[in-house]
Amino acid sequence: MSNSVDWGQPFDNRDGKIWFDGKLIEWNDSKIHILNHGLHYGSCVFEGIRIYNGKAFKLTEHNQRLIKSAEHLGMKVPFTVEQLNQACVEACAARDVKDGYIRPLAWRGSEQMAVLANKSTIHVAVAAWGWPAYFGNEALEKGLKLTFSDWKRPSPETAPTSAKAAGLYMICTLTKNKCVADGYDDAIMLDYRGYVAEATGANFFMIINGEIHTPIADCFLNGITRQTVIELAKKNGYKVHERHIDVEDLAMAQEAFLTGTAAEVTPIGSIKGKHGNFEFKVGDMTKKLMADYSALVRN
Repeated sequence: MSNSVDWGQPFDNRDGKIWFDGKLIEWNDSKIHILNHGLHYGSCVFEGIRIYNGKAFKLTEHNQRLIKSAEHLGMKVPFTVEQLNQACVEACAARDVKDGYIRPLAWRGSEQMAVLANKSTIHVAVAAWGWPAYFGNEALEKGLKLTFSDWKRPSPETAPTSAKAAGLYMICTLTKNKCVADGYDDAIMLDYRGYVAEATGANFFMIINGEIHTPIADCFLNGITRQTVIELAKKNGYKVHERHIDVEDLAMAQEAFLTGTAAEVTPIGSIKGKHGNFEFKVGDMTKKLMADYSALVRN
């Protein structure tokens, strides 16, 4: 029941339980007040964790990052990594989720409704639900159709870019809504300097003459899946270059792919838009990394 997802069913009206501030409560009772600091001022951080065959992949690393993201926003999560890990286990067990997605989040409460939030309570919740392939099987075979975003990833001097913070995803939602309406699967975002950065919720890689190139994660999230795929690539003997990538460099690539907890490893077939048109094949190196990652997370 819980290992499949019904996108037509609202997320605020489902069966089962959610872990909320230290205990399991009914899913539909996990409510917060409308005058909530996280809602009004973006003081919220979250994680996305995949669970495969009953085992959450890199659970500790994700919850460590949740606590670190909160620190970047001046928030102290009132639970340890070990307690958060157990909360994720309990949230999955409560809904019998063995293959799916886990969403831990922390946010400021309703004690203060102003920019100042030094007396607000930090709340934590964990929800879990079934979730199949993010982009679908056709994308795995033919590659994604991408375009370019109108928005740029901000400078780390203007936003806490190393945090997985809710507010940083506003431009991702704007981008995703537009590109899907225009017939694309996703979009590549440039950074504030004009370098290739990432997609709306996944990191970017490309392959040039048998070597892997990926943007330096200096103004966007250094994804846990990104780090995992780099490790897999190096184990395979592939050379990995972490560097600033100009848009013109895309023309030199034979293959390209995205990585992320939701996206896993998904090939890119094309990137088309205002910065040019680029075509890629779903080649052997991409297929190898897809297979290696799939084997690793299901081990």
